Amino acid sequence: MDLTSANKKIIDFQQLITEKKKKDYKGNLKVGIDLGTANIVVAVLDENNQAVAGASQSASVVRDGLVVDYVEAVRIVQNLKQQVETILGEEIIKAATALPPGTLGGNSKAMVNVIESAEVEVINVIDEPTAAASILGIQDGAVVDVGGGTTGISILKNGEVTYTADEATGGTHMSLVLAGNYKITFEEAEILKKDVTRHREVFVVIKPVIEKMASIVKRHIEGHGVEKVYLVGGASCIKGFEDVFEKELGIEVYKPKNPLLVTPLGIALNCQG
Repeated sequence: MDLTSANKKIIDFQQLITEKKKKDYKGNLKVGIDLGTANIVVAVLDENNQAVAGASQSASVVRDGLVVDYVEAVRIVQNLKQQVETILGEEIIKAATALPPGTLGGNSKAMVNVIESAEVEVINVIDEPTAAASILGIQDGAVVDVGGGTTGISILKNGEVTYTADEATGGTHMSLVLAGNYKITFEEAEILKKDVTRHREVFVVIKPVIEKMASIVKRHIEGHGVEKVYLVGGASCIKGFEDVFEKELGIEVYKPKNPLLVTPLGIALNCQG
């Protein structure tokens, strides 16, 4: 599959966040709010599904689809909403959001409440890998969303999701291993993990965790005829991550540009209502 178009959208969106700018647009806006384990992201698309504006902030208010600090979560969403509204020059009144697979039941209510407490109506809730698949334009294969605490899997056939799963092991586990190896705090390990200048060094330490994630995915996709896997989620940003998966799975593995921003864009794409 050619990811050129999706990668361009991701790069454009990243630039808009960095520069705090907007692109000219016409028609109604589509907004996605991603309450991630490590980051909260607001993504805005136009009616042609082109990135218009966005904002992002590191956060630890959600853990594996559960809100662990409600007040702070609301505050961050309000802050990001205001940032984007200032950039756009108009108010955000409705949005879509997403959760890890298997947590779309009672947990979705808490996530929706966070966003609606920030005065944004939630008009759609989907699972994270499905959101990612929609922005990547995937018809067949498996989308693996490597989040902070879990690895989510969605298998698609002819554009339809036929199977979803979510298991513990994600970016948090990488940080815990780094903290133990270097005898540093978890917070320091998180910073180290994101330091691209030390990715080669860090990779050696966290490789067993990545191998465990790959084994989880292998078990879930077995028997489903999956020929390609697509990696998204901030925890997969480490250079060489996809190579471990490809070796373990024995099939093609693709990783788009800045995997962290794929799901937020996919959520916005599903802002229908």
